[in-house]
Amino acid sequence: MQLARRLPTPLPEQSRPDVARITEVLDRHGVDYLVIGGVATQAYGAERPTGDFDCLVRRTGVNFDRLAAAMRELKARLRVEGLTDEESSALPVQLDGLTLSRSQISTWATDAGHLDILVDMVNRQGYRQRYEELEGAAEELTVAGIQVRVAGLDDIIASKEYAGRPKDKEALAELYRLRDRPTVDRTPSE
Repeated sequence: MQLARRLPTPLPEQSRPDVARITEVLDRHGVDYLVIGGVATQAYGAERPTGDFDCLVRRTGVNFDRLAAAMRELKARLRVEGLTDEESSALPVQLDGLTLSRSQISTWATDAGHLDILVDMVNRQGYRQRYEELEGAAEELTVAGIQVRVAGLDDIIASKEYAGRPKDKEALAELYRLRDRPTVDRTPSE
């Protein structure tokens, strides 16, 4: 018996991150980052929609300062579950490099969509890997017409395997197919 393939439910347009705007601002500010999460898997060919732009940043004071400047330009405000955007915006948060350096993960709403900032990504064994450990396997790919630098597909898969959340488990079958397809099908941008 063949099972019907369920297509992911599309997200409303306003729930999708503006990949072009976010990457333009991060790049212009000189932020060292790798795209991870749903936007990265889309760059590899995944069809699963995503509601945020996840990035892994180099953990240096200078990079956090650049990131803070980019986020201020994007009018970033904390995204807190259970609070409205207006309530979150009223929180007394100083958006600077020092504040960003004190969190392993932080979630933000911006004028270009949701932005999640991470300083590490776990592998299959649960070891936390930083930007420097993952940048060697990163690839320059295109998503939504924009060239982005994404973490390696194997690293993304390993992180999802370890996390084991229902949404990660649902995404893995498609990611395994993408990983195992012939490499001639993969078309990184030049």
